Amino acid sequence: MTDGRTARPLETDRPTPFDPPAELRRRPPLSRLAYPDGHLGWVATGYAVTRAVLADPRFSTRRELLHQPVGRERAHERPAPAEPGIFPHMDPPEHTRYRRLLSRHFGPRRVAELTPAIRRYTEQALDAMAAGGSPVDLVTSFAVPVPALVICELLGVPTEDRHAIQAATAVMNDLDSTPERAVEAVMSITGTVRGLIARLRTGAGGPDEEGLLAHAVATGDLTDEELTNLGMVLLATGHLPTSSMLALGTFALLTDEAQRARLSEDVDVAERAVEELLRYLSILQFDVRRTALADVEIDGQVIAAGETVVLALPVANRDPERFPHPDDLDLGRSATGHLAFGHGIHQCLGQHLARAELRIALTALFDRFPDLRLAVPAAEVPTRERSAVYGVDRLPVAWGTPPAGHSALDADEAAIR
Repeated sequence: MTDGRTARPLETDRPTPFDPPAELRRRPPLSRLAYPDGHLGWVATGYAVTRAVLADPRFSTRRELLHQPVGRERAHERPAPAEPGIFPHMDPPEHTRYRRLLSRHFGPRRVAELTPAIRRYTEQALDAMAAGGSPVDLVTSFAVPVPALVICELLGVPTEDRHAIQAATAVMNDLDSTPERAVEAVMSITGTVRGLIARLRTGAGGPDEEGLLAHAVATGDLTDEELTNLGMVLLATGHLPTSSMLALGTFALLTDEAQRARLSEDVDVAERAVEELLRYLSILQFDVRRTALADVEIDGQVIAAGETVVLALPVANRDPERFPHPDDLDLGRSATGHLAFGHGIHQCLGQHLARAELRIALTALFDRFPDLRLAVPAAEVPTRERSAVYGVDRLPVAWGTPPAGHSALDADEAAIR
């Protein structure tokens, strides 16, 4: 067991594609963490401790107060405060103002209204996969486009602009993209959002009047800068985590035939399966952080004002004190109470939408391609171990008559379980 008083850097190596970093699993619920910029902070790995920090208003999400736990070229540069509209990195009352404006657009009623669109985009992607033939990269052909188009629908992005946004977000999601291409993608989306807002301001027509951005413009409470930043945040956070979860969840099911067989189009069964996949995989790994605004005692230790705590959600959701046999993927268990979407006032705004997308997309995928399989050995699927949002960069899949020697893939899949 690692001594909780000894500061160690964050380790990111995972023993398998689906298990949290091994070093973090050996830590106590709350332990000292050495940050790349020299900051001495903490990492929370226990379920109870993590939940307590997330619920405590004495901890801040303000960007300028947070320290980065994973080494980067500019780790020693202090980030600037969040620009107007970047509400995830704001505390009340600013955060409250934006959440109040947005919450009804992501509630269960609005998600129910979007369900036909989710099914339509899912079927369109599956049709394109079938037409193109096996094998395909599931990330670019399915996991990215479905959530990207759904969030465009929710925001009210016109149909003619959605292809450009989908293409740009695919570049942002591709770890092989050069920094120049990534910047171009961000600028492309920013330009599209600015153009949409301008049309809404002038009443030139085109944008969906029922979309979130149209409603936000109609309130008259937000500036163009706020609206643009808000649109960018929602486009990124509204689909990138869901895309990663959809691909990684498919990967997990393709390496576990017994659990895959339990997935069903029955809503209750599918919902339970999605909750367990969210708990078991927990893709938000390093970027859920809080900085203490005052001295706070938790788990018998004092987190001093100004100290940053990394909340290791993948480890907290494997806490045996909260979830029996936590390392087993069990689609039949009740995984309610997991922290994959966080907790407290900053709990993921889009959680209802993400759940619906995962339920619909996963069940439709395996219903359309019941013989879906990995097209490469599981060990060759590239994972994002140092990314804030964990997942796979590519997921080559195939269906139909398998090639000779496919049994070797089966053996490889079994080896990583």
